[in-house]
Amino acid sequence: MPTVTLYKQDGSQTGDFQLNETVFGIEPNEHIVTEAVKLQRSATRQGTHAAKTRSNVRGGGKKPWRQKGTGQARHGSIRSPLWVGGGVTFGPQPRKYGYNMPKKVRRIALKSALSLKAQSDSVLVLEGLSFEAPKTKEFVSLLDALNVNEKVLVVLAEKDDVVARSASNLKGVKVITVKELNVLDLLTHDKLILTKDAAEEAGEVLA
Repeated sequence: MPTVTLYKQDGSQTGDFQLNETVFGIEPNEHIVTEAVKLQRSATRQGTHAAKTRSNVRGGGKKPWRQKGTGQARHGSIRSPLWVGGGVTFGPQPRKYGYNMPKKVRRIALKSALSLKAQSDSVLVLEGLSFEAPKTKEFVSLLDALNVNEKVLVVLAEKDDVVARSASNLKGVKVITVKELNVLDLLTHDKLILTKDAAEEAGEVLA
């Protein structure tokens, strides 16, 4: 069973914490993780691109010249894709790039990403995390006490606006809840900090 050090908010150690083995200790499936990242990135694409087809281009209602007798190729409209200023053949049209992945596969991807973090000793667990008022300075002190100077993902059991606002001005720091856990955030941040309650909830929900 994966075991990590349990820290207080001031950075002092209070003992060990055992992570759920079925969530943080599985053999990562890299293919599924890759597919989950592709799914998330595809879902964020706007898909607002558009090109006019020959039916959208203005003009060209009259046949440019008669069918026969001119010695030129036959044409029906100056807005044909063959003409400069004409429509585009098979051009991009507005569409959604998102697609679905089975719920069980998404869960395996998330557990694989969490296990990768645990295997690389990138998981820190705090007894609790709270501030009396939103202060960036206090959040910086917390990171310094934990000796964290990389991009960090902080996971709380429940939404806390004070903590979120304390970290909002810090580059490379993101605060989310267990319900918002996703593969892309886990892979794009070097360290993962969970509160004890969040680690327990993640172990129960994803197991």
